[in-house]
Amino acid sequence: MTLQDHWEHIYQTKHPVETSWFEPHLQTSLDWISEAAPDQSASIIDVGGGESTLADDLLTMHYRSLTVLDIAEAAITKSRNRLGAAAERINWLVGNVIEVALPPRAYDVWHDRAVFHFLIEPDQRLAYVRQLSSSLKIGGHVVIATFGPQGPEKCSGLVTMRYNAESLQRELGQDFRLVRSSVVEHHTPFGTAQQFLYCNFTLG
Repeated sequence: MTLQDHWEHIYQTKHPVETSWFEPHLQTSLDWISEAAPDQSASIIDVGGGESTLADDLLTMHYRSLTVLDIAEAAITKSRNRLGAAAERINWLVGNVIEVALPPRAYDVWHDRAVFHFLIEPDQRLAYVRQLSSSLKIGGHVVIATFGPQGPEKCSGLVTMRYNAESLQRELGQDFRLVRSSVVEHHTPFGTAQQFLYCNFTLG
């Protein structure tokens, strides 16, 4: 089974509340994005957006240039159906973040909640950083959330990586400057807790 098949199966067979990462509203992400990009004309990409309601809430906050990328077409289809006519205000992309074609210097904010920690091979992480570095505007922000030092070692049947701010900084490289970081406890729909690390970096 390919990675894309793996995620297609999850989104085809599970309701959002049956997934450990689900939150009704990604409030931490929303707060950090609005802080990084107070101008509602900012171009924002949500990497691994899945079925999250982040795009819904950003539209409600009057952001006008939104892109949602996910490896699973089923996730994109469900999100488009949920949003109805409002979905036409979003640019939807289906593909693997380390392979998909992204426009250069296009985004003011790159948001990633729970994609990077699934990249367990060094070449995957290098490809991710190349994509990030080329598609983010100079001075743009990366709002990224990975499993923290005490986070799960596996999720959705896949091995994960765990990070602190220093190790995540090393992965992104010296072109990125850490603005701030915070460890956040995510409460899953199953009543368990997962430790997430949130970081905001700027490029250049």
